[in-house]
Amino acid sequence: MTEEKAQQTWASPTWIAEGERTIRYGILSNIFLDWESLLKEVLYIEELGYDAACIYDHPVSTGSPDCWTTLSMLAVTTKRIRLMSFVSSASYRHPAILARMAADIDRASHGRLVLGLGMGDDKIEFEQLGIPLLSVSERQERLEETVQIIKGLWQGEPLNYQGRHFQLQQTNGYPLPVQQPHVPLLIGGGGERVTLRQVAQYADMSNFGPHIWTGSAFRLEDVQRKYDVLNSYCEKYNRTPESVLHSYFVPTLQIARTPEELVAKQRLNPIREDAVKGAIVGTIEEVKTQIQILVNMGMQYFIMYVFPTDTETLEIFSREIMPAIQCS
Repeated sequence: MTEEKAQQTWASPTWIAEGERTIRYGILSNIFLDWESLLKEVLYIEELGYDAACIYDHPVSTGSPDCWTTLSMLAVTTKRIRLMSFVSSASYRHPAILARMAADIDRASHGRLVLGLGMGDDKIEFEQLGIPLLSVSERQERLEETVQIIKGLWQGEPLNYQGRHFQLQQTNGYPLPVQQPHVPLLIGGGGERVTLRQVAQYADMSNFGPHIWTGSAFRLEDVQRKYDVLNSYCEKYNRTPESVLHSYFVPTLQIARTPEELVAKQRLNPIREDAVKGAIVGTIEEVKTQIQILVNMGMQYFIMYVFPTDTETLEIFSREIMPAIQCS
């Protein structure tokens, strides 16, 4: 399968078009939660109207259930909410295995999976898994080959593939996913030389935000610059900017009704040092303003982490902030 053929056959899923004039929100759900607590949270955010349960993929992280095992369980215990891997490293699993798991979960959930992929940046986890941490360029190559293989397998014909990192001979992708022409694909990261080019060439959804692992978009100027770069790549590959769903990572969301209550909440749930710069924290009006500014810049989707015990933040955001945000 050539790269040119892969690009020609990559049409956008319906779920992307449905979000063109809508702002949607997902919750990062499986950090340090046992299965029963995780299921309780996901069922609750489904009830509150959030669009997706986003399951992070760190296979040896202490205290967190495995991403793909969790997605399979949620596929048969939830009814409406989208299920998203956020994000699966292209170095942790063979792409043919990943394509098989994703297709199975998409069928089990009746077409609710979003496949999030990235090159992988967690040096400690690579060491724990005994996987060589290749150079950035090599990991980007592995990601690109992974996407090409998954796309090829989902076209429904036996796939021959000869890449630098992966080789396949007459590999069968059946049974295929429910969603057509394919499961929506998110490529995480905001690298302006390679990652955003990969998004424009292959993906349905971009994701970056104020964290070193999500593109270091700490300022509004960073967000705007990355959108300008992404749009220029879209033009190169004959895509409209609207065909890529713009999503933003919020490493922590924390809301209270008064400044005093917010201080008390921060004492109870201190924000991790690596998430402080990118956290959205404040009273209802303050958070509403921050979200609206990002929406005005073109954000269409927010993926947010909320402390599992902070149900107040989940409730306030869904009932009082989500309805107040206006599409740009």
